[in-house]
Amino acid sequence: MRAERVFAYGAATGLLGDLLLGDPRRGHPVAAFGRAAAAVERALYRDHRGRGALHTAVCAGGAVALGALAARAVRRSPAASVALTAAATWSVVGGTSLAREAATIGRALEAGDVEAARARLPHLCGRDPQALDADGIARAVVESVAENTSDAVVGALVWGALGGVPGLLGFRAVNTLDAMVGHKSPRYRRFGWASARLDDLAGWPGARLTAVLAALSGPDPRGAVRAWRADAGRHPSPNAGPVEASFAGALGVRLGGTLSYGGRVEHRPVLNHQGRAVAPHDIGRAVRLSRRVSWLALGVCAGARLLRKGRKA
Repeated sequence: MRAERVFAYGAATGLLGDLLLGDPRRGHPVAAFGRAAAAVERALYRDHRGRGALHTAVCAGGAVALGALAARAVRRSPAASVALTAAATWSVVGGTSLAREAATIGRALEAGDVEAARARLPHLCGRDPQALDADGIARAVVESVAENTSDAVVGALVWGALGGVPGLLGFRAVNTLDAMVGHKSPRYRRFGWASARLDDLAGWPGARLTAVLAALSGPDPRGAVRAWRADAGRHPSPNAGPVEASFAGALGVRLGGTLSYGGRVEHRPVLNHQGRAVAPHDIGRAVRLSRRVSWLALGVCAGARLLRKGRKA
């Protein structure tokens, strides 16, 4: 079986596994990687960019090497290659867990239980929940669903199509490192610089594909394109900007504005000024859009790989 078919069958099986099973409750491979990366950090940490770059190279490079060794070990067996790709895809995507957490918060908000929604929000994003009212929590959830559609699903599929199992594991490693050390705290401002910049580079193609698919499959394609063109570049993140702006325009809501992380207040530009304020029922709409984008991304990535192989032949 050719490599492009291995990816198509394996990625589809892995994405279906995520849909049916979600993340494993125990022994999650990404959690294991996080523990290993934390151990490497303890050994290497200095308040220096060079040490941070070494940490990134060791951790991300190790994940890619592990994927390459595993793929090489099963390369003579098409069935084992498909199974490995499926397992890798299932372990690195997180669309179902994202949807479940968002839906749980949405149900709490619709029932009027703001305290329950606040208690659950840290499972989804790093905002300070006590600083948010019901509409603010709903906005945070929709923004997280949009950004994580790219980070937790589409970006992984893009790199899986480009690099197979090593691409899948490498992308998730880079994304996890960014979440661990890529933020601008006093400890990680220098040490996490390399992880943050590498995550920007790795996330670039997936973010643009996510934005395109959100525009194509959302309720308001013109609004999505308009918001993307007008507002994406104003967002501080080069990848979250296009995704959140496209989701905002597609859903007809306003995203961005004032938010708080760890006691630090940020004033971000508003995305899609013409939209209305986010309401709790928009969480379900965002989740449904995220699912459509995820499955369309699988089709695009698998189709692109098949087409590329056909042209070479």
